[in-house]
Amino acid sequence: MSKKSDPIIPAPPAPSTPKETAERLHYALTATEEGIWDWNLETDSGYLSPRYFEMLGYRNNEYPGTGQAWSEMIHPEDKTDALGKVVDVIRKKLNTYESTYRMRAKDGSYRWMKSRAIVVRWCDQGIPTRMVGTHMDITEDRVKDQALRRYKHNLEIEVERQTHELRAANRQLETILNTSSDSVWVCNGKGKILAINKAGEDLLNVSAADFIGKNITVFEENGFIDRSVTREVLSTKKPVTIMQNVAHPKKQLLVTGTPVLDDAGDVDLVIVNERDLTHLNRLRDDLQEAHKTTSRFKEELTDLNLAELKDQEIIAKSKEMQQVIATALKLARRKVSPILITGESGTGKGLMVKFIHSKSHGKDQPFVQINCAALPETLLEAELFGYEKGAFTGARDQGKIGLFEMARGGTLFLDELGEMSLPVQAKLLKCLEEKEIMRLGGLTPIKIDCSVICATNLNLSKQVQHRKFRQDLFFRLNTFTLRLPPLRRRPEDIFEMIIFFLKKYNTQYGLNRKISSKCLQQIQTSPLPGNARELKNLLKKAVVMGESDVLEDLVHTRMPTASLHAPRQDAAFSDFNFKEKMADYEKQLLTQALERHDTTRSLARYLDLSQSSVVRKLKIHGLGKKLKRNARKR
Repeated sequence: MSKKSDPIIPAPPAPSTPKETAERLHYALTATEEGIWDWNLETDSGYLSPRYFEMLGYRNNEYPGTGQAWSEMIHPEDKTDALGKVVDVIRKKLNTYESTYRMRAKDGSYRWMKSRAIVVRWCDQGIPTRMVGTHMDITEDRVKDQALRRYKHNLEIEVERQTHELRAANRQLETILNTSSDSVWVCNGKGKILAINKAGEDLLNVSAADFIGKNITVFEENGFIDRSVTREVLSTKKPVTIMQNVAHPKKQLLVTGTPVLDDAGDVDLVIVNERDLTHLNRLRDDLQEAHKTTSRFKEELTDLNLAELKDQEIIAKSKEMQQVIATALKLARRKVSPILITGESGTGKGLMVKFIHSKSHGKDQPFVQINCAALPETLLEAELFGYEKGAFTGARDQGKIGLFEMARGGTLFLDELGEMSLPVQAKLLKCLEEKEIMRLGGLTPIKIDCSVICATNLNLSKQVQHRKFRQDLFFRLNTFTLRLPPLRRRPEDIFEMIIFFLKKYNTQYGLNRKISSKCLQQIQTSPLPGNARELKNLLKKAVVMGESDVLEDLVHTRMPTASLHAPRQDAAFSDFNFKEKMADYEKQLLTQALERHDTTRSLARYLDLSQSSVVRKLKIHGLGKKLKRNARKR
């Protein structure tokens, strides 16, 4: 019988050779995703695994594993924190080290590293002398984390912005809703009241807080209204306008309901507008009364034109001038003060002032006038306000009353107001505001009671811009303004003026002059920059200096103007071309303006035209290139 065999015991593994041990260590160091480092703090020497170098793009052992080399590669912003934690390990005798920082790669960029280590050796005093740790590249995680943070931050900003815009939009809508003069109600697709504006509350004497959230049918069911436009809009899905009777307070309203449809075509909102017809009826009555008043003034003006205007040398055949006369008549009868009359030189501003005075309640009282450009500042002030005895050198011993006092109950006419100095303007404003004056050297204010009418041929708004006229005085005077049109815009009046003045001067000088059709055409086509004054003097000179009873030519009797260069007239008037002469004159004005202005906007302001008109006229006359050259020079 065979002997039973012993169990098989595996042989112990053969001891590893130094080569195999080195290979296993190499595999371990290269297979891991982390870089391994071993650092001797006493000698500042150490070991860095191949993966350590690979993460930063260096060749194996391209730089030493010393603390000095490691410190130089850390980002300047992270160095203090990383080195500080190493110092903490040493000073506080800690067992572990952990830090996150950026290290410079070979290509010059920086990679985020997470470093962790343990202390493996201490000296006799318990101070760490050797550390072994790892480096992990967390750049991608860090970039993703920063991107996520930026996204969250931007999202928060966007949400906050949209919330702010939504709140602002709501405030704007609420403001628009409450500033509307019409009553506005907003209901949803089921008739629930969402909003009532302030006008709606006032119109129906209700509080929005009591009804918002309730159904609109509550008004109809309680007999507050006889029918609901909202219900009709919800049933028809179309705009509906009805007459609605309100019980309390008793009113009749014109109500319009407008549906707002959603994407499915269902009613999402109903906007209801209400208007009190009582108010509209009152406006209609007021309008009819205004038409009656206008008709009455037109009738009065017609009578006035026939009976009185020509006696005052006021010709108003044109509709534009008739409107000015009607307005002047209204201001005179209502004792309006102050009145500002503007217009070019020679348009008849002085005659208009006298006409207003003659139709005012104080027509039998004094009419006092002064030319503000004719006197120096100190003398003008003394003339206007007067002075007390001994107020200044050369003053009368008994003093003197001013023109404001002289015009008591009547009219004070301040001609050429635009030439008044700024200090006197300030005193004039105070006088107009407080209805009292103070004499020069006086201590007691004096109440005044006269109508003040001012006239100027200057553009006061431009004078204000150039700081030559007080803005507050301009606003005070500009309330009631009469603008006299130049004669070139009143061709209907030219013929009437010729007949009137020809008759006047024939009678005055005992002559019987007549005017030929050619001469009449000559005057009517002339620009007449001096307006009615120029025409009046032209006819006066022609009547006196004419060689025959028939006036054939007024060109050579005309006086030259200083401010404007009128188109030159030839003796052979049959060759006269009005359109060409006017075009030449217009081009001349544009050329002069281009010497001072280099943009169409500034040209428009200077010429008192619209910008589009300036552009068109420059193109017509071929001056656009000159405008560009001026702009380049500047």
